[in-house]
Amino acid sequence: MDADTPTEEVLDELFGTIESRKAELPEDSYTTTLFTHEKGENYVLEKLGEEMTETILAAKDDDREELLYESADLVYHLLVLLSMKDASLDDLREELKARF
Repeated sequence: MDADTPTEEVLDELFGTIESRKAELPEDSYTTTLFTHEKGENYVLEKLGEEMTETILAAKDDDREELLYESADLVYHLLVLLSMKDASLDDLREELKARF
């Protein structure tokens, strides 16, 4: 991720990186392991559950720093799942917009 990326564009850049890793499957990438794990999609679903639990625990402990850290992990794994399902950030934005 580029350190010069404006804050409001971070999710777009992250999703672009996820999509690139999905297409190229570089060997040294954690994202690649999520797309190629022997458990398949279930592995990402398990990771989402794990990150959600850690996010909840951080919130219950009133630990803001840990809450933000775990929330970032949760969002990352959610974006990987969206990519696996051929959904985009624009799809997510449209769904959110439809709710307001």
